[in-house]
Amino acid sequence: MRFRIFKCRSVKSTNDEAIKMIKSEKSDAGIICSKKQSKGRGTMGKTWVSTEGNIFLTVFFQIKDKDISFADFSILNPYIMKSVLKKFSKYKITIKWPNDLLIKNKKFSGILQEVIEFKNKKYLIIGIGINTFTSPINKNFKSTSLIKHSRILIKNEDIIDEIKNAYEKSLLQIKKYKVSYLKRNIMRF
Repeated sequence: MRFRIFKCRSVKSTNDEAIKMIKSEKSDAGIICSKKQSKGRGTMGKTWVSTEGNIFLTVFFQIKDKDISFADFSILNPYIMKSVLKKFSKYKITIKWPNDLLIKNKKFSGILQEVIEFKNKKYLIIGIGINTFTSPINKNFKSTSLIKHSRILIKNEDIIDEIKNAYEKSLLQIKKYKVSYLKRNIMRF
């Protein structure tokens, strides 16, 4: 599966934009990116707060339970993102289950996974926020940005391309191999 990237200047939520695209039948798969997000969602009703210039994106596509389940993807997503982002960090990236990525025990990325049904088809919607350049101040947890922990020049476009490639490769492998094979290979990162 090849993903088309849809770029936006400002949205309330990239996940909401993906749902709109699916329901308006403009696209049934893709990646929505925005430079600014005003009402990003986190898990359990929390909000994803970050500043303009960081990465706000949603990967969305149709899923078939015979290929992979929602639960399987909730395990794979953090590992897929860790495998992409480790190239940009000079420190080890850890996963705080179920959906946060940390560097030196500080959060810099979050993942929100949702499923919607439309016209008897299921769609997986994976919202990803990454503090690439700045981190919000939050009294509930410590946060950081990727650039503070990188030895290389960081460009959002490069990270987005890496995410696109990682999901395309993972979906191709899901169709080719069993989920257990994919879990073994991705989870070793």
